[in-house]
Amino acid sequence: MRLLAFLLFLFILLSCEEEFTPDIITASEEIVVEGYIEASDRPRPTYVILRKNFPFFSELGPGQLAESYIHDAEIIVSNNGQKVELIEVCLSELPEALIDLVTSFLELELDTIEFCAYVDLSLSLNGEEGQTYDLSIKTVDKELSATTTIPFHVPIDSLWFVEPPGEPNDTLAQLRGFIYDPEEVNFYQYLTQVNLEGYQKPFASVTDDRLFNGQAFQFPLQKAEPFVDAEEIDPATFGLFRVGDDISIRWMTLDQAHFDFWSTLEFNLSNQGPFSNYTRVRTNIEGGLGIWGGIAASHYDLEVQK
Repeated sequence: MRLLAFLLFLFILLSCEEEFTPDIITASEEIVVEGYIEASDRPRPTYVILRKNFPFFSELGPGQLAESYIHDAEIIVSNNGQKVELIEVCLSELPEALIDLVTSFLELELDTIEFCAYVDLSLSLNGEEGQTYDLSIKTVDKELSATTTIPFHVPIDSLWFVEPPGEPNDTLAQLRGFIYDPEEVNFYQYLTQVNLEGYQKPFASVTDDRLFNGQAFQFPLQKAEPFVDAEEIDPATFGLFRVGDDISIRWMTLDQAHFDFWSTLEFNLSNQGPFSNYTRVRTNIEGGLGIWGGIAASHYDLEVQK
């Protein structure tokens, strides 16, 4: 689901209001970066997806997506003197037996095997909490850079299910969580998975701790729903889990630049239309667009019960 949201970012960067036209609509070709390094109880390899951006009013299809990948770049991640070069991997070039393994390892949901990423195949660069990681990208005609920090993780203390609001219901339950938020400013994101069908991102997946800094805090965690038209959303079941399903929560702590990217992107995705506010999606990529994000993550598996 991260990949789907990021593809939308490529061509729905901004909304407009009255007759104001953002500069980005007529901007020249840019490189869009999506890259992550993480410290986790279920670590994924460090990887970077590199694409060309799309014109604001362009039509997006499988052909355009396949042509948008930028190949033969030199991508290096460094930390405290250690440097690791990421190797380009395209699923269409892999044996069929390895495609499912790679997509599962990277937690990707794909409708086509036309997908390329630069990956730490050596698995020698393990993300550590409190460490800063520099990204260097060199293409034929451009150089990009970014820096991210993996923050110290704040885990969920406990999870439980409660009766959903409204009429009594025997088949649905609401998930709630509890954390002890430290005094310093923290930024959080979560994904949900149902019956091993892949992690998905809720409509509002990120939050800061502005309202509960330094406190013990209880909060709901909504089940992630696919991107659909508002008319197709059923308010009676939205965000609720079905009793008997096996679910997993991927709970992440981010640094501020990573939070700002997802916060502004989600704002734009949920506030389209002629009366929506103009907001530029924030990026920490020097020389391009997108995100190089550090993640501290933990995973929680449980069965939905009343």
